[in-house]
Amino acid sequence: MVRPRQPILTRARIVHVATTIIDAEGLDALSMRRLATELEVRAPSLYNHFATKEEILDAVGDAIIAEVDLSMFGRDEWPDALRAWARAYRAALSAHPNIVPFLARGPGRRPAALRLADAVYGCLVDAGWPPGYATRIGALMRYLVAGSTLGSFSLGFVDDPEFYAAAYPHLADAHRLPEHRQQVDEGAFELGLDTLVAGLTVRFDELARSRTGTLS
Repeated sequence: MVRPRQPILTRARIVHVATTIIDAEGLDALSMRRLATELEVRAPSLYNHFATKEEILDAVGDAIIAEVDLSMFGRDEWPDALRAWARAYRAALSAHPNIVPFLARGPGRRPAALRLADAVYGCLVDAGWPPGYATRIGALMRYLVAGSTLGSFSLGFVDDPEFYAAAYPHLADAHRLPEHRQQVDEGAFELGLDTLVAGLTVRFDELARSRTGTLS
C-alpha cells in the first residue's frame, strides 16, 4: 500500500499553526513539541525552518503586523493618517490579542514591524514634526493601541448589583458594563484617539508658530 504523503512543512504553515495555538490557548500553550504534534511531524523538523521558539514567535508577530494597512501614510494629512492607521493597527491586534504581550517588547528585527515604525515616523517627520516628537508620538500611539487590546475594561466588573450597592454607590450600574462591552471598549479607544490627535494638533500648531521645532 502507498503510504499517505505528509503535508509539506513550510515556514508559512508553521506560522499559521502556531498562530492558531496562540489564539486559542495563549502564549504559554506554544512549544516546539506541541507545534510538531499539531503539524504531525517530529520536533527536529521544525529546526530546519526556525532555530528557536522565539524565532517562531517573531514570525507570528510579524505576520500579524503585516496585516496592518499603511496606505494612508504619504496619502493623507498626518492627523487623518494617524487615526486611520491606529484603527487598522487595533483591528489586527484585536484579532490576535494573545500575541500582544509579546509584540509589546518592540519591533526588534521583524521586517513588517520595522516597516510600520518607519511609515509612522516618516509621515510625522515629513509633515514637519521634529524627530524627537515623532519618536514619542509613535510610542504614544502604540501604547494606546496595544493597551486597548490587552483586555476589556467592561469585563472587569462582576454582574452582581448587590456587590456594588453598599460600598460603591457611584458604581451602582457597573454590573451592566459587561452587557455593553463593545460599546464601552471601542468607545473608550475612539475617545482616546480623538483626544490624543486633537492635543497633538494643538502642539503641532504651537511648534509651527514658535519656530522652535527642535529635539527636546
